[in-house]
Amino acid sequence: MRNRIVLAVLGLVIAVGVAPAHAADKVTFGTNWFAQAEHGGFYQALADGTYARYGLDVTLVPGGPKAGNRQLLAAGKLDLYMGSTTGALAALAEGVPSITLAAMFQKDPQVLIAHPEAGYTTLADLAGASKYLIAKDGVFTYFAWLKGQFPAFTEEKIAPYTFSAAPFLADKSAIQQGYVTSEPYAIEKETGVKPAVFLLADYGYASYSTTIEAMRPWYESHEDVAKRFVEASIIGWYTYLYGDNSAANALILKDNPDMDQARIDNAVAEMKAYQLLVSGDAATGGIGCMTTERWQRFYAELSAAGVVAKGLDVSAAFTTALVCHGLGMDLVQ
Repeated sequence: MRNRIVLAVLGLVIAVGVAPAHAADKVTFGTNWFAQAEHGGFYQALADGTYARYGLDVTLVPGGPKAGNRQLLAAGKLDLYMGSTTGALAALAEGVPSITLAAMFQKDPQVLIAHPEAGYTTLADLAGASKYLIAKDGVFTYFAWLKGQFPAFTEEKIAPYTFSAAPFLADKSAIQQGYVTSEPYAIEKETGVKPAVFLLADYGYASYSTTIEAMRPWYESHEDVAKRFVEASIIGWYTYLYGDNSAANALILKDNPDMDQARIDNAVAEMKAYQLLVSGDAATGGIGCMTTERWQRFYAELSAAGVVAKGLDVSAAFTTALVCHGLGMDLVQ
């Protein structure tokens, strides 16, 4: 009898061992632009199986000027979205119930670029430029903040930025917007001259960037899925920056045929050089970390500049429950 019981137990163990695993939870994550190194950690977690190990079946949905991924998030067509503090506060002001779960970039990559021969040495100096080439979204966000900090900047000098450097290159006294990881490299490659670059984050622009944002109803009914996505993405970012990122880069190049390896390599180097991910709150809490104090301070600056309404409950725009636990910090090399 005892042998029969042992055999029965062994059979049950074997049966459980070979039983099919539960299906992975499907998650759609919309990025804010075409595939690039600035999205590398998410592609890394997909390429090396980190998402799969966390029980997730993730689809990355590239953004772009016509993608409207933020609108797709609000409409329930995407589960998660790559946003920023500025965008989240604007959504809060509009009554959109979104919630930011993590911030991969401690520093927003937004820069203003000038010709070196113009002689500008500080961000305030740029107010004297002949024109400011700035996209529409930038006028109502970081430029509004900029005017609040440096009143010499004036809207009369704004000219549309169409994601082409040609107008900037034609006017040696003009400045243009860009990402520290992208436009300066493209300009130097075309002209052979390294432009003067001013990272707004280094002058107090405290917006978190490359965030993970969800609609609050989805988050409240999928908290475990959201937690696993955030944690897997954090691991993905550490691995992308400090490990073998070749598989992730292959996926980026597949999703964006206009990208090339040289631009990817430059972007990774700049992310490290400017400490876009591992600095600020992330220096002690790990990639993804956010603090209530920084959210409140930045909201105060934006509301004072008229970017968003005053009197909002900023705590409704984010949660720090899933971050600042030091996850992945041991992967830094």
